[in-house]
Amino acid sequence: MENIEIEKSKAHIIVEIVEYVPNSIVIKTILKKTTGNISVMSFDSGEGLTEKTSPYDTFLQIIEGHAEIVVSGKAMLLTTGQSIVIPAHAPSVVNPNGRFKMISTIIKSGYE
Repeated sequence: MENIEIEKSKAHIIVEIVEYVPNSIVIKTILKKTTGNISVMSFDSGEGLTEKTSPYDTFLQIIEGHAEIVVSGKAMLLTTGQSIVIPAHAPSVVNPNGRFKMISTIIKSGYE
């Protein structure tokens, strides 16, 4: 499945860009550049992201529902409208807490 950026110069309701799919995580790219990317993701109940460590800072914002975000072993429950910056090189996990949607922004510049 090809992941293409959303249409530019057009207003969007971000929470409506991705739908829930049973037993799945859906990712829609908003912007993808060599210096970083922005994606909106939907997670069905029971779906999450396993532990990973990124060499870049990552901004996560919950736009519908709630999820547990674990950063360097510290768990936080984020709800609609809340966000967190995961520091570069910090291990993180996104645990489901029912269905939810979030925006993920990764900044790749500034690490020279």
